[in-house]
Amino acid sequence: MNALNRVIDMVYPPECAGCRLPTDAAHGLCPDCWSDTAFISGPVCDCCGVPVPTAAPGQTAVCESCTSHPPGWDKGRAAVLYQGTAKDIILRFKHRDRLDLTAVLARWMARAGQDVMSGADIIAPVPLHWVRLVKRRANQTAELARRPQFRQQARVVPDLLTRHRATDSLRGKTRSQRHELLAGSITVTPRHRAKVAGRTILLLDDVMTTGATLSACAKACRDAGAARIHVLVIARVARDGFDPI
Repeated sequence: MNALNRVIDMVYPPECAGCRLPTDAAHGLCPDCWSDTAFISGPVCDCCGVPVPTAAPGQTAVCESCTSHPPGWDKGRAAVLYQGTAKDIILRFKHRDRLDLTAVLARWMARAGQDVMSGADIIAPVPLHWVRLVKRRANQTAELARRPQFRQQARVVPDLLTRHRATDSLRGKTRSQRHELLAGSITVTPRHRAKVAGRTILLLDDVMTTGATLSACAKACRDAGAARIHVLVIARVARDGFDPI
């Protein structure tokens, strides 16, 4: 640890990202919060990153949901399941101005997403409509994209995509309703279209439920000529009753 880090730890003692109790290292979790966080490991769906416990190690698997409703992108990964401590951290990150949590969340994503990050030419966050951006005061996913884990991997273009139509909240909507609401609402920002053609684009988002938002982003990139599209999210909402153990 260098002198600057020692000074920072004296002024801001390391604390758990979940419960904020003191910890040995910054941007980590205490034992209780660690055990309450469902990190995704082992065989996963190659499209959305949800665990597929029945798949053999090393096997390329696709979950039932992605088989029935193929997403608009080529490959996807998620760091954790959207439950327990991870859900609490993400909600604070999104709605309580806890941008300090970008450090721990970006580290989780980078660890889970090495294969989708590899070969990416451009990394872009899912955009917010300007009305929601004003309310939130920041695009939290864009702040994640600025972390070294991503900036050192590929070119980060925070405004690659534009959300030019505000949509109602997706909460409580069915898959088809979500896709219908988002259809045509996102496009590649005109000045960036030439950058997309023939490239591999990595899209970042916080939580994937049905994948409707990411599908709208992927379609925009496809329409601009992207060769491949990968997605990486902090958390994946698993189907009801799913047990990751």
